[in-house]
Amino acid sequence: MDYLPYGHVSDSMGRFQKRPLIQGVGERDFVLMEMAPKEGAVPEIGVRAVLVGKDRPIVDRVNRRIGYEELSQGARVELPYAIQKIVLDKEAYYLRFFNEAGPLTTRMHALELLPGIGKKLMWAILNERKKGPFKSFEDLSERVKGIYNPEKLLAKRIEDEIADDRIKYRIFTADPRRR
Repeated sequence: MDYLPYGHVSDSMGRFQKRPLIQGVGERDFVLMEMAPKEGAVPEIGVRAVLVGKDRPIVDRVNRRIGYEELSQGARVELPYAIQKIVLDKEAYYLRFFNEAGPLTTRMHALELLPGIGKKLMWAILNERKKGPFKSFEDLSERVKGIYNPEKLLAKRIEDEIADDRIKYRIFTADPRRR
């Protein structure tokens, strides 16, 4: 999400003593990470960095997990776009949420955790999925009036879960307190 060629601004070391850093987000549990780039590598923002296997052209190692508050301003701006790209790349996986989500309590359904979805839209989704599972985000948008960009709804919920370490219900992210 962001490349810091001279490390963190808040580091007290001299400019030339600082090591370059990459701030990124994991694709599976949306864990925020601080990584060290390979010697001489200059990563591009928005490019996927492979960490596992022989093909590791950009990242040398993961230094540590970081919290939302430790992200640079550039990484915070880029985070929603990175999340939305991950959601779109794994559309079938995230579409399962709309096809399989159930109640959390007797008064609250998991679908209501998405921003902008209240009781009326929740019931519209539930009634439409009784007719058959949603096949794509486009299919969902066509069948349920009021849902225009499901990938953006999911991305916003994921961003909220990343930013708030005390959020009650986590659907898509790892608990940041378990570092």
